[in-house]
Amino acid sequence: MKKSIYFLFTKSVGFYINFLSFLLPKKATQLAYTLFSEPRDGKLSKDKLPAILQETEQETYHHNGAHFQTYTWKGNNTIVLLAHGWESNASRWEKILPYLQKSGSTIIAIDAPAHGLSSGKEFNIPQYAAFIDILVGKFKPQYLIGHSLGGKTCLYYQSTYQNNSIEKTVLLGSPSDFNIILNNYIAMLSLNSIISRGLEAHYLNHFKLKLENFSGKVFAAAIPTKGFIAHDTEDNVVLFEEGKKIASTWKDAVFIETSGLGHSMHSDELYKKVSQFLFE
Repeated sequence: MKKSIYFLFTKSVGFYINFLSFLLPKKATQLAYTLFSEPRDGKLSKDKLPAILQETEQETYHHNGAHFQTYTWKGNNTIVLLAHGWESNASRWEKILPYLQKSGSTIIAIDAPAHGLSSGKEFNIPQYAAFIDILVGKFKPQYLIGHSLGGKTCLYYQSTYQNNSIEKTVLLGSPSDFNIILNNYIAMLSLNSIISRGLEAHYLNHFKLKLENFSGKVFAAAIPTKGFIAHDTEDNVVLFEEGKKIASTWKDAVFIETSGLGHSMHSDELYKKVSQFLFE
């Protein structure tokens, strides 16, 4: 029943956007982009933070009219920076934290744009990467860990900013081809070619990005540092093949295949391997 209602809702929204595209194509494209880029989950309330974040040192940073939130578990001079994915927030790292803290490292987690306590309604990778760059410039982390779109943001960041302080990067369940994500959205709403072309033009005009080049495997090919890529064969959010694509072009990366973890990638065994890769 719920699936039927969701199907009818998405198709109704798509019908409205398609109808609007013949009258006001720019407005219709903007509406389609807003629905695509605005997360529906993952926000936090400062008064009701998850317990794992209450024990941190919290700091808010400002950049280009936006602000973003960070949470720090204090340790030594070795810094690990964590970037979560779509419709999540910094609390998603609770299960991996004990393994990272065994090393004595300082752990810093960031809330992505429009997530957690960070501002905005729109999530986009270039803005997320700009936030990460501010933290990398200040703290000089040696290690990056990203889950899902947070992992793809780490790839984009590394290939675009080429910061020398980062020695190793870990990707967990990260997508490669942006075209697949966007085309799935277009298909889900049955959007017409006017909207499809409009969305492609939007990314080119606003982010100076051709969609075929906005790819994890393209980014990975430009990264000289060590990588650890883990992807689950039963991931029904980001297909297993996406992880393999990234691994195919990253010259100095290991690829770990898991099974039964789904998209969350939570696993004591996997987190032990991540810790060994980073600290041994």
